[in-house]
Amino acid sequence: MFKIHLPRVSEAVTSGKPAGVGKASRGNETVLVVEDQKDVRLLVTRSLNAYGYRVLATANAEEALVCAQAHDGRIHLLLTDVVMPGMDGKELATRLAKLQPEIRVLYMSGYPETVIAHKGILDPGIDYIQKPFNPDALATRVRDMLKPGK
Repeated sequence: MFKIHLPRVSEAVTSGKPAGVGKASRGNETVLVVEDQKDVRLLVTRSLNAYGYRVLATANAEEALVCAQAHDGRIHLLLTDVVMPGMDGKELATRLAKLQPEIRVLYMSGYPETVIAHKGILDPGIDYIQKPFNPDALATRVRDMLKPGK
């Protein structure tokens, strides 16, 4: 025998979407995604496309730099894995800022933010989303990153 404990809710849930997502998470900006794991890259690309974003997807930092140089227009956001073979996400962001001075950066990793900060990979307080994440959470975080004044 086993027991399942579920949290109590004070009101009925009428939608399968968490509060704060949906139309507010949509956008049309260009996002450069850099993720060395193919399955994750495809999930992120499909998710952001479904929310209206234009996605440039690359498998590593070197590809991302080539893509950014070839792209004719603004790249609004770099969504990059922190730890990758070759160049890491922090170095990539520094180099991309020279090509796209207004680019914003959102880091992602399977490591908790505290571990990344503790190991000196990234500074504490950076813009970060921890894997795994669902499409709604990703779109909401991306939308937050692209708000004016961020």
